[in-house]
Amino acid sequence: MSTLATSTPAPPRNRPPEKGRSRRWRNVAIVACICAAAIAAGAFYGIRFSRALNGGKKSSIPTARVQRGDITLSVFARGEIRGGNPEMLTAPLTGGTDMHITFLRKSGEEVKAGDVVVEFDKTEQEYKLKEAEADLAEANQHILQATAQMKADEEEDRYALLKAQTDVTVAELDVRKDPLLPSITARQNDLALQSARDHLAQLQQNLTNRKGTDEAGIVMQQAGRGKAESQALTARQNIEAMTLHAQRSGYVSLKQNTSGNFFFFGMTLPLYQVGDQVRPGMAVAEIPDLKNWELSANIGELDRGHLVVGEKVAITVIAVPDEKFSGHVKELGGTTGPPWDRHFECKMTLDNPSPALRPGMSAKINVTTDELHRVLWLPAQALFESDGRTFVYIRSGGNFTAKDVKLVRRNETRVVITGVSEGQEVALANPAEASNKKTSTSNPLESLPR
Repeated sequence: MSTLATSTPAPPRNRPPEKGRSRRWRNVAIVACICAAAIAAGAFYGIRFSRALNGGKKSSIPTARVQRGDITLSVFARGEIRGGNPEMLTAPLTGGTDMHITFLRKSGEEVKAGDVVVEFDKTEQEYKLKEAEADLAEANQHILQATAQMKADEEEDRYALLKAQTDVTVAELDVRKDPLLPSITARQNDLALQSARDHLAQLQQNLTNRKGTDEAGIVMQQAGRGKAESQALTARQNIEAMTLHAQRSGYVSLKQNTSGNFFFFGMTLPLYQVGDQVRPGMAVAEIPDLKNWELSANIGELDRGHLVVGEKVAITVIAVPDEKFSGHVKELGGTTGPPWDRHFECKMTLDNPSPALRPGMSAKINVTTDELHRVLWLPAQALFESDGRTFVYIRSGGNFTAKDVKLVRRNETRVVITGVSEGQEVALANPAEASNKKTSTSNPLESLPR
């Protein structure tokens, strides 16, 4: 009986164990992944760096193309509605002293003719009135006293004059007896008559002088009374003038307070209010004439040459958007403001007012100054001026070249020119300045992620 023997085959020679082989392949895979990630990161950053370096060479200057068409040149601005020919309410001229407001209507409040709009403190003027009235009463008493004294002096002088005349008459009668009297007595009578006559003449002269003096004293007292009366009248007029009444019906529009010491550049001055101090002659409020509305707007100096008195104006009131208003240019004021913001005031009449309008409402104005047909035009920022030249920068390949042009018309947004062709691309900024700015400020490394 034979038996079959089984035996386990021996492992082949030179073959690594299975466990070591798996570990080896795993290490290789890890190394490969790390290398691939490094290569991908290097490629990514290389592309980003290359783009950053090449990005500075690409033009970022805004451009526009020359267009041909019909152009309507208009002037746009914002203004404020107000009544025309306003009634100004000013502080009275009361001797140069400042006044304080004790009563004041609110801005926009409706008033009727005769209503009180502004009142000022009357304390000082009332004191002056009482003082003048006291001086007037004292002057009247002095006049009465001087008149009575003059009458008493006249009575006394009349008695003295009659007595002196009687003495002269008696002396003349005594002289008539001289032929019958001794020479010595006759001589005495003559001397007595001469003395009586001299006394009468002197008394008459004194009476005339005294009367003139008394009359002059009365005139002086009357002058003092006139002065007191004038002061009292002035005080009464000042007191009356310190209450300002409306002469017409309308709405109160308060003025800005320019009397204080709180002005700073660029700030908006407050309106007058109760308690404010006002200098004589300063305008405190106004009442516009609501039958003659007008619009006031500040317009840039560039548009001044395009506006003329009498030109039509389209007006849109912000608070009344559903109604369309029209007007005409009434007045062009002088140009003011700093060199970088020159402007002028333009006043316009409102031809079709509405009951819904109120003083101070904001409005938009549109003045069509000209209509040009089939002209070449560009945005205003595409036109440059230097050393008497007017030119644009035209694209030539990858660069821009300056080309002289002739300016036909312009406003704040568009310019009409000749000297270029329709469709040409022009720069909206100075290429040289834009290039210098980009070169000085750009840093490719700064664009890389951190």
